[in-house]
Amino acid sequence: MTESQYAAVAQDSADVVIIGAGPAGLVLGNLLLRRGIDCVVLERTGRDAGGKRARAGFLAAHTVRILARNGLDGGLRRRGREHSVCEFRTEDGRFRLDYRRLGRSEPHTVYPQHELVADLQEQFLVAGGRLHFDTEALAVTDADGPAPSVTAREADGRPRRWRARYVAACDGRHGAGRRSIPPGTVRRHHRDHGVTWLGLLAEAPPSMDAVGYALHPNGFAGHMARSAEITRYYLQCARGTRADAWTEERIWDELALRMRAADYGPLRRGPLLQRTVVDLESDVLEPLRHGSLFLVGDAAGLISPSAAKGANLAVLEAEVLAHALTDALAHGDPEPLDRYSERCLVHIWRAQEFSHWMVRLLHDASDTEGTSLFQERLRHSRLASLRTSSTQQDWFAENYVGI
Repeated sequence: MTESQYAAVAQDSADVVIIGAGPAGLVLGNLLLRRGIDCVVLERTGRDAGGKRARAGFLAAHTVRILARNGLDGGLRRRGREHSVCEFRTEDGRFRLDYRRLGRSEPHTVYPQHELVADLQEQFLVAGGRLHFDTEALAVTDADGPAPSVTAREADGRPRRWRARYVAACDGRHGAGRRSIPPGTVRRHHRDHGVTWLGLLAEAPPSMDAVGYALHPNGFAGHMARSAEITRYYLQCARGTRADAWTEERIWDELALRMRAADYGPLRRGPLLQRTVVDLESDVLEPLRHGSLFLVGDAAGLISPSAAKGANLAVLEAEVLAHALTDALAHGDPEPLDRYSERCLVHIWRAQEFSHWMVRLLHDASDTEGTSLFQERLRHSRLASLRTSSTQQDWFAENYVGI
């Protein structure tokens, strides 16, 4: 869009324009609003869309502390449930780890992401925050100068230009934030783990009181409770498998086989509400900044779902950026913004390392590193150490919950 075309476009402004109303964008917006920073959140979808997306639900202890100290934990305190047990099922039997008694003695809190988003959205709006739904950010321009802007398409199709002092891209790996960074200005680190999961949301009560990791010659299967009525399952499948390729009966039979239901108890079956195909990938940009444009959440780095770190990293990054933007805008101190990327990347790479370790633990070596008996023996050794070594169990617990 040329400058003459811009002149005919409706314009508005905010000190901080936040793209995306997921956990990262809404935590950032709420924290800035409470500090008196002028901000606006632009969200591509409608107001009720977030409630229809059943997403991850395991919040780390540090995430719960961030929400609590900023007064954003009302729904979490009322409806969240502490969880601290995971169970591994292998051809050598099963074993359980109560990680609240290991490492730093910290549990997870189970609270579905769409409920957290609804809480944060409501708090932002009640406090007078500007949240524009059905508004798609198209591009960020002039981010390398002191006055960046965001071009967006509003619900009625009309374009609008938002002028800002800073832009926070909380709109994911395919969003306008990442797309607007000029080639060669940041470095992308990417890894395809060579593993594909069929993600399933079942209208069925949990079949066990633990997060279940089942390792089977047919592939990995996972069980994660979301609520008393909803359970998330994962089923490893061949790369290229369509989400609708398997019948429900085949899916439940395969889950039962891999989770060894004949030995440890039947699965509680129910209709499958949602199916998604997930290719396990990891992706990080360095630095997490281009001029006045900052990357947060999945826009900063994508992590495989093998260790439930994505939403937790997003909340941590949002708090770090909120403090840094406040220092810059309210106190004239840009130094915390200069350190934002460095501070967050320490946590991102720690989470990536553990996620990579989990990928190698849960999957046959032929899927992750090429067919290798040597690699497969290493995997069996990791499992044996996790089963028997208190030192290894403490390390697992600290990294499983920690960010």
